[in-house]
Amino acid sequence: MTLPAVLITGGATRIGAAISRRFAAAGWHVVIHYRTSGAAAEALAATLPSAETIAFDLADDDAAVAAVTSLAARLPDWCCLVNSASVFDYDGVTALDPATNRQAMQINALAPARLAQTFLTQAVSASPRSVINVTDMKIENTNPDFFSYTMSKHALAATIGMLAKGFEHSGARIYGLAPGAVLASHDQREEETDISHRMNLLHRKTGSDEIADAALFLAGGALTSGQTLFIDSGQHLLDQPRDVIWLARETAQGNAA
Repeated sequence: MTLPAVLITGGATRIGAAISRRFAAAGWHVVIHYRTSGAAAEALAATLPSAETIAFDLADDDAAVAAVTSLAARLPDWCCLVNSASVFDYDGVTALDPATNRQAMQINALAPARLAQTFLTQAVSASPRSVINVTDMKIENTNPDFFSYTMSKHALAATIGMLAKGFEHSGARIYGLAPGAVLASHDQREEETDISHRMNLLHRKTGSDEIADAALFLAGGALTSGQTLFIDSGQHLLDQPRDVIWLARETAQGNAA
């Protein structure tokens, strides 16, 4: 297997699946990670020219590190790690839920950091290696909703600069990719989703294909290590008082009144 390889955590569904397809179309060997979406992962892999699946639970970061170590030992040209998997559960600003917080910090911050460190110390490639941490536009446009989720994404964002400086002499590149509202979240109805996805400076819907294109661009190493790309049609430049789920719901209710 001589193709450049990429591991995409959460690569079987939603934005992760779009990233998997984009890398595959560009001629990469795609390693699709999943936890419970085994059927979706296998179905997606079957449609791609060169792909495989791997299962591990980010809640067990020791097991995740072991899986990455095993991959590094057998992939001859492993160029890129995309940390896309995350949990997105609600708790509020007045009283975070400790269990929700621990899970968010574990899966959204601790595990990706350890995967990145393992990849950067063990993966071998003739090309510059890159880590792409998928954060969120919330790291710039904060609001009181999804307190623990946002906290964990800030923690993940903090690793980008630290890893970039720590591995600068290796030639590796560490990037952030910060999407805005792209797919339906939680119990959003269709009309609410359409409204929420246009709550940005361009008043347009950002597509998951744009996130995937940005990931592939970053994997090429054209930007200086440590940078973050916001793919959100300018949403991160706003100062929204609540998550767009509720802003859109209020707008939809007002339109119906």
